[in-house]
Amino acid sequence: MANERYVIGLDYGSDSCRAVIVNAETGEELASAVKYYPRWMEGKYCDPLKNRYRQHPLDYIEGLETTIKESLAKCPAGTAEKVVGIAFDTTGSTPVLTDKEGTPLALLPEFAENPNAMFVLWKDHTAIKEAAEINELAKRWGIDYTAYEGGIYSSEWVWAKMVHVLREDESIRQAAYAWIEHCDWLPALITGKSKPEEVYRSRCAAGHKAMWLEKWDGLPSEEFLTTLEPLLAGFRSHLFEKTYTSDTQVGNLTEEWAERLGLTTNVAVAVGAFDCHMGAVGAEITPRTFVRVIGTSTCDIMVSSYEEMGDKLVPGICGQVDGSVIPGMVGLEAGQSGFGDIYAWFKNVLAWPLENILSKSNLIDAETKAKLIEETAGKIIPALSEEAAKVPVSESTILAVDWMNGRRTPDASQLVKGTITGLNLASSAPLIFRALVEATAFGSKAIVDRFLENGIKIESVIGIGGISLKSPFVMQTLADVLNMPIKVAKAEQACAFGASMFAAVAAGVYTKVEEAQQAMGQGFAKEYYPNHESHQAYLALYEKYRKLGNFTENELFV
Repeated sequence: MANERYVIGLDYGSDSCRAVIVNAETGEELASAVKYYPRWMEGKYCDPLKNRYRQHPLDYIEGLETTIKESLAKCPAGTAEKVVGIAFDTTGSTPVLTDKEGTPLALLPEFAENPNAMFVLWKDHTAIKEAAEINELAKRWGIDYTAYEGGIYSSEWVWAKMVHVLREDESIRQAAYAWIEHCDWLPALITGKSKPEEVYRSRCAAGHKAMWLEKWDGLPSEEFLTTLEPLLAGFRSHLFEKTYTSDTQVGNLTEEWAERLGLTTNVAVAVGAFDCHMGAVGAEITPRTFVRVIGTSTCDIMVSSYEEMGDKLVPGICGQVDGSVIPGMVGLEAGQSGFGDIYAWFKNVLAWPLENILSKSNLIDAETKAKLIEETAGKIIPALSEEAAKVPVSESTILAVDWMNGRRTPDASQLVKGTITGLNLASSAPLIFRALVEATAFGSKAIVDRFLENGIKIESVIGIGGISLKSPFVMQTLADVLNMPIKVAKAEQACAFGASMFAAVAAGVYTKVEEAQQAMGQGFAKEYYPNHESHQAYLALYEKYRKLGNFTENELFV
C-alpha cells in the first residue's frame, strides 16, 4: 500500500471541469470533483443570436484549483505525496490569442472583459465566412491543406476563428503574438513552459484542427496563410513545426503550481488532447471500434493501423491524424454539432411558460414558485422519453433533421438549419421529441455510412457520456437505427479516466497507453441490442431524412 501511485485526469467540458484521482495500478477511482464555470454559467461573453460562445481563462484556472483540492480532500491522508502524473483533456477547437509570453489576452487588465481576448469555444460559429475562404483557397492551392481534415475546413476550427477575431478587433490585433489551444495551454501553464515557441503542442489538436501534417513541414505555409489573410503575417514563425502525442511528458509541476494545487513538484504533466480522443482511450478503444462521446454534441472516434488505413482519405470527416488517439495508430474523428443540445432546446421551448408566466404568478410564494419551476423543468426530458418510447416505429410520422447547430459530419457546414415536418393537429410533445431523437440517430447513421463507404470497418460501437448512461430510449433508438449493438462504458467520467491513463504513461508507470488501458479500464455497464424489425422500418425513414436534408440544404437555405 505504501508504494501505491496515483494520477489525476482533468476533463474540461463545455460547462464544467471534472477531476478524478485514480490508482495508477488498478484504475480504482479514489475521488472526484466537478466545478461549473461561474462566468460561463452567468452567460457572460456569449451571444447565442450571433453564435458567439467565449470562455474566460479564469474559469479554467479556478476549475483546476477547485477540483483538485476538493478531490484531494476526499482522499486518505498522504495521497497528495503519491500523485505522480496529471493529464488534461479539453473541448476543441477552443483557441485563444496570446501575447509574447504566452499569456491569454483576457488575463491582461486591458482585455479582461473583451470577448475577443477569450477562448473561442468549440461551438462558436462566428467564423463561417472565414472557413469558406479557407476552403476556397485550399482547393486552388498547390497543396490541399484540408485533405487530412476531411477536405472541408470548419468554422469550429482554429484558423477560421483566429482570422475572424483578428479582423474584428483592432485592439486585439495590436496585442496578439500567437494563439494556443485550450488543451495545450493548461499543461504549459502549470509546467512554466508557456512561451509560444516552447509550448508542447498536441498532435491531436494540431492535426485535426490546424491543418498540421508532418509531410508538409507542419502548419500551412506562410504564403498560404498570408494569402488567406495578411493579418496572419508572422504567426506561423511564432507557433510550431513539431507536435507531440499525449504519452509525452511536458515537464513537472512548478513550485508555484505544486503549492497552489497541494501536490509536489515530482508530478509529471502530460501533453494534452481533446476530450473525445482521450475519452475513447478511457472507453478502451481498439481498432474497428466506433466510440461515440455523447453529450451536448457528439464526437466519434476510431483508430486504425497504418496497414489497414493505407492511403485512404475519408472525405467529410474531422480528420485522420497519426497518433491523435493512440500513438502508433491513425486516429479518425467525426461527430454531430448538436445532440443533447437539441433535446435541451426542445425542453426550453416547452419550459417557456414556466420561466415567463408561472414565474410572475402571485398565487404562490416565491420559494415555492422557484422549486416548482425547477422540479417541472427537470422532469420534462424523462417524461418525454417515457412517453415517446411507447410509440411504435410505424406511428412515428413526424420527421426531423438534426442540424439545429449546423452539421459537423459528414461534410461540415454551419449554414444548414434544422427541420421538423409532418406535423398535424395530433402532433404531441412526445411525438415531436421522438422525431428529434430519431433525427439524432439518423445523423449518427450518416456518419457510420461515410466510414463504411470508404473502407473503414466497424465491428463494435461504444457509447460514453451522460446520455449513454442515463437515456435508455435514446440509446435503444440509436442501436435500432444503426443495427449494431452498443456497449456503454461504465466510467461516468470516461474522458477524465482516459486522461488519467495518459498521465500514468507520462509518469512512467506504463510504457504505452494500451498497457494503461488494460490495467486501468473500467469495463462496461450495459449493452443495447438492435431490434431488427425496428431497423427495417427505420431504413425507410432514414431515406426520407436524407431527402429532407438535401431539400432544406439546397432549396431553403441557399
